[in-house]
Amino acid sequence: MIQVQNMTYSYERNIPVLRDITLAESEPVITGLWGRNGAGKTTFMKLLAGHMRPDQGSVEVMGMAPYNNELAVRHVCFMQEEHLFGWLWTVRDALHFARYFNHNWNPDTSEKLLKIFKLDGKKKVAKLSKGMKTALQYIIGLSSQAAITIFDEPINGLDAAARKKLYETLLESHAEHPRLIMISTHHIEELQPLFETLIVLKNGKLHIHEPMDKIRERGIWLAGEKNKVGEIVTGQKVLEQSEVSSTVKVMIDVPYSNEWKALAQKQGLSIEKARMQDYLLDITSDQEVPV
Repeated sequence: MIQVQNMTYSYERNIPVLRDITLAESEPVITGLWGRNGAGKTTFMKLLAGHMRPDQGSVEVMGMAPYNNELAVRHVCFMQEEHLFGWLWTVRDALHFARYFNHNWNPDTSEKLLKIFKLDGKKKVAKLSKGMKTALQYIIGLSSQAAITIFDEPINGLDAAARKKLYETLLESHAEHPRLIMISTHHIEELQPLFETLIVLKNGKLHIHEPMDKIRERGIWLAGEKNKVGEIVTGQKVLEQSEVSSTVKVMIDVPYSNEWKALAQKQGLSIEKARMQDYLLDITSDQEVPV
């Protein structure tokens, strides 16, 4: 569905924003896109949507290069975080124009979602709150039923009740009309249950592209007597460490498994699963961790 091969892109001064990215998603999965600020997430999404052309390598959606290709971009709906709407448009106007740009538009879905999110079709988009604008962008993205649907930070500004509705309707729509849905987010802890795969960018490079189930298991905290912790983590990649007197706590990049639980118990150490957000922050850190 998407194929990226040795792709590099620079905005200016020949300083790459993205460097030698190679990845593919061939199945209609829900995939997450995560990275620190400046990692290249927005640029990556714009390249998939055909807004820009790579300097080197290739980008394909549904087997076609999307840049300057009307046939290819028919298969893509990209809802940016700060999506542009006409200043005078009402909510109904936004849906009306979105219908012309999305060839698989489902009017039943848009009407259903308007009611679910309690959006007034006559209200000016410019007068909407941040959360209501986010809901409108989500409604357009989901109603597009595009083969590749890309959401940039789709829960910003939404309250807990609205976010729950978003998750429910997203899974329901994906089950009824399978397609590749990519979600860029900083809210990884809340959104990760939706994801089947995860793409992680670090400093413009692809750092991880793996099944979500595999990533969820990685990262454990061990704590206890310094010497015993040192023995058990020898040869392991230490991601984070804190020390108080003779006690030390470290995060290591291994799966949270029965073997590690048994090993920790044998050494009299405490063990717990690291939070996804903490794990991702640590594996994308440029700081060296002293061991």
